[in-house]
Amino acid sequence: MSSDDSGSNPAPSPGPLADLRVIDLATVIAGPGCARYLGDFGADVIKVERPGGDTARDLGWKDPRDQQSLWWKIVGRNKRTITLDLKDPEDLAVVLKLCDTADVLVENFRPGTLERLGLAPQVLHETNPDLIITRVTGFGQTGPYKDRAAFATQAEALSGFAALNGEPGGQPLLPPIALTDELTALAAAFATMVAVHSGQGQVVDVSLIESMLQIMGPLVPLYGVLGQTQERLGAGIPYTVPRNTYQTSDGKWVAVSSSAESVAQRVLALIGMDGEPELAGFDGRVAHRERIDARMSEWMLQRTQAQALVEFEQVDAAAAPVYDMADIFADPQYQARNAIITVDGVPMPQLLAQLSVTPGEVRWAGRAQNEDSEQIRAEAEGLPDLL
Repeated sequence: MSSDDSGSNPAPSPGPLADLRVIDLATVIAGPGCARYLGDFGADVIKVERPGGDTARDLGWKDPRDQQSLWWKIVGRNKRTITLDLKDPEDLAVVLKLCDTADVLVENFRPGTLERLGLAPQVLHETNPDLIITRVTGFGQTGPYKDRAAFATQAEALSGFAALNGEPGGQPLLPPIALTDELTALAAAFATMVAVHSGQGQVVDVSLIESMLQIMGPLVPLYGVLGQTQERLGAGIPYTVPRNTYQTSDGKWVAVSSSAESVAQRVLALIGMDGEPELAGFDGRVAHRERIDARMSEWMLQRTQAQALVEFEQVDAAAAPVYDMADIFADPQYQARNAIITVDGVPMPQLLAQLSVTPGEVRWAGRAQNEDSEQIRAEAEGLPDLL
């Protein structure tokens, strides 16, 4: 993977969003993640933290060099930091001045909190009518659940996502990663840029549960039109057979998918099930899911992972080894794409997407608390840059 430890200078980036200033009042992952994506493409993101710091600084695994969370190194990257107590009138005045200079404000307080702090959208729009105010909450700014405390787990349960995960007849499973937070961060960043492009100051209302509902896709009309719900199928999927993970003779795993009829027929031929008319078409294979899976499992157990993958490639069918993070670091495709970069000594994911003419850049990892306070306060007062 590539190494770039020169990105510790907080000078403005020439990225495509370099003309945007973003005030990040949010905490933990989803809201700050939204601001992080904007910062990755050049926006000047000012991270406002409460005394004691963002929760993400203590979340999960720590970097032994400075005891900062590895989560923080990513979600805080490309942000300047300042500590302000929003309940302190003088500090609140600084925030108000910063909002007057900003294009975007990102927050994830419970509905009504921004208003109680004196930062209501109508107040901010009086002095900065073009400001985009992105509000990230569990349930949204309206509705009977809006005042409930909400975390990703509730969204994963309430969106229908957890009900789909797990073995048939087994318990519903939650994702082992911050799926909802990461997805909501992307949704919020997209919606924010739509609002910026509109040229109209406005509020962007993003919720965890509705972000997760988006990825339910056809399961919404499946129930709305046909009155059906999708059952738990382990690693399977209702409309594609074979589609599962299978263990090989060396104890490794291979993931197989056959979402096109031509691919499915090549896979069936490969495992010795060609020429069976009842397996033609998606409906036929779905009806014989157990028999096909049993044959595929038997076929895989007769081969090592490497052998199985070679044979799948020879018939131009979709299969992949099931990777852990060590495999990802060693994989030539990830290496060729520089998908993992090292910034300030911390390996982390590269930018979400590569732009051919106006690329973004990871300029620095999450910085120390209040590191940029003097500079930011000077800017808020309209004084010359002190650094």
